[in-house]
Amino acid sequence: MQAQFMALVTQAEGTSAITETIFENRFLHASEMMRMGANISIEGRRAVVHGPTTLSGTGVIASDLRASASLVLAALVAQGETLIVPRLSHRSRL
Repeated sequence: MQAQFMALVTQAEGTSAITETIFENRFLHASEMMRMGANISIEGRRAVVHGPTTLSGTGVIASDLRASASLVLAALVAQGETLIVPRLSHRSRL
């Protein structure tokens, strides 16, 4: 639930750190949240989020199911319209 918590802490006061200890490239959703205006920096296996930030709706790409859920949460608090586009490989699962 790291991805969903990342969306949450974009709206929290202060600085939050999320550390990934198992999988590489687990923070692909962070770059999409940054496109929405989130103040996130990736430092190796740690994502540092400074909040709160005002998110703006834009087109984003969901890399996986967890990222999709986090981007939906971010879109709910964003100002304006957000279009979440899944990767082709995830569409083929339907």
